[in-house]
Amino acid sequence: MLSMTALILNWIANSLAIYAVAYLVRGVDVASFRDALIAGAILTAINAIVKPVLVILTLPLTVLTLGIFYFFVTAFCLWLVSKFYSGFMIHGFFTTILAAILVGIFSAFIQGLLSKATR
Repeated sequence: MLSMTALILNWIANSLAIYAVAYLVRGVDVASFRDALIAGAILTAINAIVKPVLVILTLPLTVLTLGIFYFFVTAFCLWLVSKFYSGFMIHGFFTTILAAILVGIFSAFIQGLLSKATR
């Protein structure tokens, strides 16, 4: 279970990562920073609730593909965000995979910076 501080840091990191990826990748659209904050909140909730279940259900496939399938689980979570919220859109399968990888990398980096700043 995540603490409230960790959840807020995760939300901020996801929001900034989504905004950065939308700026860098053609095919990922965020209408405004406010929309990135909302999409980040939805992604944080999906990552906390849905993603653990998906990871367990797809564990045999993830092991069989030596971990590659985990990227598809992450991409599916990002795709869900785009379906739940119209202010955030992703166009295309490969764009979704690329965006999921970049959001994951950027979010981890930003979250590391934020957690060091809050200590």
